[in-house]
Amino acid sequence: MGGTKILAAAINSKEGIIARVKMPTPAHAKPGVLIKALAGVVNETIAEAGLKVSNIKAVALGIPGSLNPYTGRVGLAPNLGLKNFFIKDQLEKLVNIPVLIENDVNLGALGVKEFGVGKNKKNILVVFVGTGIGGALIFDGKIYRGSSFAAGEIGHIVVDKNGFKCGCGNYGCFETVASRLAIVRNIHSDIKAKKKTIITKITGKNKPIKSKALAAAVKANDKVVVKRISDACDVIGTTLASLTNLLNVDEVVVGGGLIEALGQFMTPKIRASFKDNILAETAKAAKLVQSKLGDDAALYGGIVLTEEFLGIKV
Repeated sequence: MGGTKILAAAINSKEGIIARVKMPTPAHAKPGVLIKALAGVVNETIAEAGLKVSNIKAVALGIPGSLNPYTGRVGLAPNLGLKNFFIKDQLEKLVNIPVLIENDVNLGALGVKEFGVGKNKKNILVVFVGTGIGGALIFDGKIYRGSSFAAGEIGHIVVDKNGFKCGCGNYGCFETVASRLAIVRNIHSDIKAKKKTIITKITGKNKPIKSKALAAAVKANDKVVVKRISDACDVIGTTLASLTNLLNVDEVVVGGGLIEALGQFMTPKIRASFKDNILAETAKAAKLVQSKLGDDAALYGGIVLTEEFLGIKV
């Protein structure tokens, strides 16, 4: 469940995804409305798959925010307007199926580890670059949640203390420098400075600049867009190299909406910056690779979460 969409799938490890349902997240909705929307998506997905409720072992729910997967409490999910909310209990009452919750990036990392490019790797740093920047850590084959279940907040590492204010309150966080929103902000600054770019022709005047529009501008070799994205790639590669020097992981996986749309352009640039800034000894173990699962990573992560919390192999 994201701030703009809810994506659901009926899935198991043998057949993969057998049905998929997608709907917009109700805007500015109260928690009760969100719960009803989630229950509706669950029931629709079951029907779409031609299954019965009795066929379903668990509902695994990914949430963009801080949460406790053991108690089912969402501490804060700002994009959803949820604070101190026991979402697991509320949803279980409506669907009559065991509900598990996990941070959305952690869930995606579990999918990458068991069903994607992280298979057979023990220690992995997963980074999703999109509207913001999210991270997750896998150590010794298991997700590392941290002492208060908040590990992996890579987007809020300060990389420029004189930079822009972040939604978290700090200045110059990683995601204020290298996320899609940061790139778009810098492009708007270039437009105001009368630099030539075709991006407004691609999007239409006063329309938001999305990842697909950025990809089209890169394909057309738009100098403004190419420079701003290249600058972001340099920061991403440098930051990931620094973290890899600290953590000494086997693999760094990059994904997310921006990487999905622009991976062919961005990943080689990120990798080049990564190689320039990583220590020689650390580089012997670590490879930087692009995720191939896209949004499906979190869906597959639900299978892993079900085994961890319920002891059930789906």
